[in-house]
Amino acid sequence: MTNKRVLITGISGFIAGHTAVAFLNAGYEVRGTVRSLNKIDKTKETLANHADCSKLEFVEADLMSDDGWDVAVKGCPYVVHMASPFPLNSPKNEDDIIRPAVDGTLRILKAATQNGVERFVQTSSTVAVTAGHSHGRVDAFTEDDWTNLDGAGVTAYVKSKTLAERAARDFVSNSKSGMHFSTVNPSLVLGPMLGADFGASLEIVQMFLSGKYPATPKIMFPVVDVRDVAKMHLLAIETNAQSGGRYLAVSDTISMNDFSKCLKTGLGDKARKAPTREMPNWFFKLISLFDKSAKDIISELGRVYTVDNSKTRKTLKMNEFISANDAIVAAGKSLVDNKLV
Repeated sequence: MTNKRVLITGISGFIAGHTAVAFLNAGYEVRGTVRSLNKIDKTKETLANHADCSKLEFVEADLMSDDGWDVAVKGCPYVVHMASPFPLNSPKNEDDIIRPAVDGTLRILKAATQNGVERFVQTSSTVAVTAGHSHGRVDAFTEDDWTNLDGAGVTAYVKSKTLAERAARDFVSNSKSGMHFSTVNPSLVLGPMLGADFGASLEIVQMFLSGKYPATPKIMFPVVDVRDVAKMHLLAIETNAQSGGRYLAVSDTISMNDFSKCLKTGLGDKARKAPTREMPNWFFKLISLFDKSAKDIISELGRVYTVDNSKTRKTLKMNEFISANDAIVAAGKSLVDNKLV
């Protein structure tokens, strides 16, 4: 790798910021896209607390416009595409999420192939793997599984991530560019904040610490630390594995009740409002009538499942992940330290 310059789209985001730090500390030149140049100073100030930013530059580009993408990818042999809508609640019109995710990905892939990009890593999600399946499934989900878009509880966000990854893989398979392509599919991303801003993934921690709910619903989900996700993007760019890799970023699968107990144990009195009891399903269903966040996950009630990412661990040599407990506590501590709860 003689030209170690990487484009990171959506660099001001929670995961993208950590990924930029990982690449900068590995000696890469980093170019980041922002939707508005007004974000540059704050983003650079935040990243400068964690890495030498002398090799950091920015370009303005939006997922819904062709403008700026040729300039963004020019001279970058590597692209890490992370920009994608991530709302806590589903919008009234699902295309408000789906179109930027799918069309934006294809827009960037087109610019990448036209400008000779050698390696392209797309940030997808485990929701493109695990959603829409029967609650009766006993087999662990693996890198070979795909979300069933016709299944129950498939939200606009789930569709956006699944369709964007499908579209990207179809584009690359039909392209003659020879560009190396892979995806990193994170689960719920927690861990420490780089600054005072945080993404939607930490809002669940904020809700528990603020005592929004008196008890936890009987729901479980896979968790990963943002530092491991950043590391996986770097490894995906540098791997000798063949093109087409699909890497599941999962440390552990945990129930919401155990999630809250991690906060209690790790933060003590600072997590005194975090619930420790599980609520009956009927009560959560009642809450969902008035709470959009609850409504979007009601189909997950009582679902028990596991994720086996042993193939990912072997291919990327990610033998050890930061535990879900440590990721949860680090997220909670960041929110407390920044006086966000």
